[in-house]
Amino acid sequence: MDKLTIASIQLPTLGMQATKIDFYLRNAHTRGVKLILFGEYVLNHFFKELSKMPKKMVKEQTQKHIEFLKESAIKYDMLFVAPIIVIADDRYFKKIVKVTPKSINYYEQQVLMPYSHWNEKEFFANKIKAFETPMVFKLNGFKIMVLGGFEMHFDTFWKNVTDKKIDLVLLPTASTFGSHNRWREIIKTKAFLHGCYILRTNRLGEYSEDGIKWKFYGDSMLVEPTGDVYMMLEDRESMLIETIEKSKIKEHRKIWGFEKEIRLREKLLSKENKNIK
Repeated sequence: MDKLTIASIQLPTLGMQATKIDFYLRNAHTRGVKLILFGEYVLNHFFKELSKMPKKMVKEQTQKHIEFLKESAIKYDMLFVAPIIVIADDRYFKKIVKVTPKSINYYEQQVLMPYSHWNEKEFFANKIKAFETPMVFKLNGFKIMVLGGFEMHFDTFWKNVTDKKIDLVLLPTASTFGSHNRWREIIKTKAFLHGCYILRTNRLGEYSEDGIKWKFYGDSMLVEPTGDVYMMLEDRESMLIETIEKSKIKEHRKIWGFEKEIRLREKLLSKENKNIK
């Protein structure tokens, strides 16, 4: 197929109130949406809050949301992608779940923020290993890749976008500290250079620490392969629904020819290596 209708639901942490999402799902269903992306720390609380919660409650929270998404995927014939906290062997793991009417799959985020004020790397038990291709799947003829928010900054993952001819990158985030412009410009540049759509969903809400208020500002957006922001949400609870088109991807890649130039040089390098042997 040449078109795919997708959605971004911009929300604060839901807690245990999974049914609140159903209002948006019913609306999305009537408009033909096939894929919905949620932001980071929406189905679960922010990681700095988790240590103050009983692990049993976090497990129940995760289980309830997964069950709700599974039921909704069947009911509305949709695919959901959402960051989720998984507890195994009494340790926290930061993952992204893909829920379809027929399956549930997880992607364990490979790179976590390691900074003193935001140290997910220390808090979570995600394994540190050689880079692997993130979650990739097909939907209605579109090749889609999922990245954890912080992973956007690493070129290794974007090489996968080029090598696998990804049409759409899903980017769930929990951005704060007024970083609007930096995120916008990086996303726009990556979409242009790799000839793909990027759907970014950023959470809402606030967190306070040492008298400083962290505001998660929304700014969820769909960026086209041209690098143009096609649609952007502001700083309130809302939903973005748009239809992406294969023709725009093909046109951009044909005009600019970045991939063609890369392939040409890869073939020359391969030929040189064979001659050396």
